[in-house]
Amino acid sequence: MKDTDYTFGTKDEPAVGQDSRMQYRLTARARITLQLEAEYPASEGVPSSSGRALVCGIRDISVCGLCLVSTEYLAVGALFPASVTLGHQAEVFVLTVEVVWCSQDEEDYLAGVSIVESDQTAYVEWTDAVASAMETL
Repeated sequence: MKDTDYTFGTKDEPAVGQDSRMQYRLTARARITLQLEAEYPASEGVPSSSGRALVCGIRDISVCGLCLVSTEYLAVGALFPASVTLGHQAEVFVLTVEVVWCSQDEEDYLAGVSIVESDQTAYVEWTDAVASAMETL
C-alpha cells in the first residue's frame, strides 16, 4: 500500500495543535450515534427517560479516533457511549469515545474524539475493520 492509495484527512484540517493523532486517517462514509443522555426505566415517583442521542457524520477515521461533524458543541473531556457504522456495512461497532477537541465550523462543529479501549466495547473489532479498510485501498 502507498500513501497515494487513500486520503490522509481532508484539505480543511483543524487548526495547528489540535490534530495530534499519529495514525493515518481514512476519509470514509460513516456515521456515529452518541448517547448524550442515558435511558432509564420509571421508578416510584420518577418518570422514565428515553435518553437522548445525537447522530453525526464522520469526516475521517483512524484506529484510535474519529473526526466528526456535529450539530451541537461537544464538551472537551466528555465520554460518550457510541455506535459507529462504516459505509454500507450492517455491522455496528459499539464503542466509548472521549472528546479531545471541538471547534465551530460554519454552521456545525468539528470534533475530534479518541476511542477508549475497553473490554465492554467492540474496540478490537473496530481496529480490525479499520486495518482491513486500509488494506483494500
